[in-house]
Amino acid sequence: MTNSPGATNWAKLLFLGVIWGASFMAVSLALRGFPPMTIAALRILIGALCLLAVIKAMGIALPSLRTNDGRIVWACALGMGFFTNALPFTLLSWGQTYVASGFAGVCMAVVPLFVLPLAHLLVPGEHMTLRRIISFLIGFAGVVVLIGLDAFRSAGTDFESLARLACLGASLCYAIGSIITRLCPQVNMLSLSAAALLCGAAMMTPAALWAEGVPELPAMQPLAAVIYLGLLPTALAQVLLVQVARSAGPAFLSTVNYQVPVWSVIFGAALLGETLPPQLFAALALILGGLLLSRNRRARGLPVKPLR
Repeated sequence: MTNSPGATNWAKLLFLGVIWGASFMAVSLALRGFPPMTIAALRILIGALCLLAVIKAMGIALPSLRTNDGRIVWACALGMGFFTNALPFTLLSWGQTYVASGFAGVCMAVVPLFVLPLAHLLVPGEHMTLRRIISFLIGFAGVVVLIGLDAFRSAGTDFESLARLACLGASLCYAIGSIITRLCPQVNMLSLSAAALLCGAAMMTPAALWAEGVPELPAMQPLAAVIYLGLLPTALAQVLLVQVARSAGPAFLSTVNYQVPVWSVIFGAALLGETLPPQLFAALALILGGLLLSRNRRARGLPVKPLR
């Protein structure tokens, strides 16, 4: 069974919402001096080095490969490195080349919709219910409005449409990463976070160098944005998301996406002067309405009958 979230997890969730919401603005700033894959590689590398320094200072070792559980932990870390770091960071960085940061942030509201069926299949105690199925359908309608039917009819020449789908694909990656984190055997959470970022850096660094070459030193603003991305929404957030997912469950962690779209729109509009697509707020209302419906019964303490 999933533990009660508690005040500490709620505080962590609020902080995650702010730093993740601001990360989309930071990516837009970083794109002024770095190409997309390089941004993903640098933020993961900075985050990995930061966490490796922290665990070394605290005398914590990386997971052992000598035991069966240790090998399973490293397999989970590899999955987390790919699905919570390497692939979604690349998709979002490329997608934000063509869409506003606020739009990319709103796409993160879709993560819980992906978590619902995945958790039902893979996580004990996280069963789908009739209410959650209805909420999924409402939220999916919001996704269709958000992305637009033109994106699904695109022949590949409309990069904005492809960018919208890339942002949606990043939300699916985060959902898969959340499930992997929850299913990982018990291990020190800082050690697991460092291992996940180390795996992500090992995948992204050579890929970025091969595709985009060694980056030139950019202006201070893009450089500061990449450093922020590496330290807060990557290194610190990796620790927090592992803690919350392991102690309160992936469904609770996924509710951070109630906040992320709001913060991303606020930062993008107020600080970057972004013009957002007209359907964004209608889509956000449908998506968040579906998410609220999916959790309403449990929040009121009413019995929930899982669908088998």
